[in-house]
Order: sequence, then C-alpha cells, then structure tokens
Amino acid sequence: MKELVEKALEKIRPLLQRDGGDIELVEVTDGIVKVRLTGACKGCPMSQMTLKQGVERMLLKEIPGLKSVQAV
Repeated sequence: MKELVEKALEKIRPLLQRDGGDIELVEVTDGIVKVRLTGACKGCPMSQMTLKQGVERMLLKEIPGLKSVQAV
C-alpha cells in the first residue's frame, strides 16, 4: 500500500511545490497515512485545509482501504 500512496503523492507534489511546499510520506499503518508537510506548507495557516480537502480527498478516492491522512 505504501507504493500506491507514493505514486498518488507524486500527482499532488507538483501542486504543492508550485507554492513553495512539499509533502513527505512518513508511514502507512492500518489504513492511516502519515505525512509531513515541508517548505512553505509547514507554517501555512491553510495547511490543514490542504491536507484534508486536497491530499486526503485524493488519496481516499484513488486508494481503496485508506481511512485518513494525518500530518506529523
């Protein structure tokens, strides 16, 4: 499942990088994806919205069995 998440994140990454940020996969455990937002995303007040409305929505749509995405 980790490989599927990495492939899906590759689709999201250019959008984050365009605004000076990035995303790193930390781990996938029991359907929960843990990621680290970096760069401009790290301190951005909109990062939680980006995580839930953007990253989580896309990953849940693309990968069956995922439950949530959490920032660490």
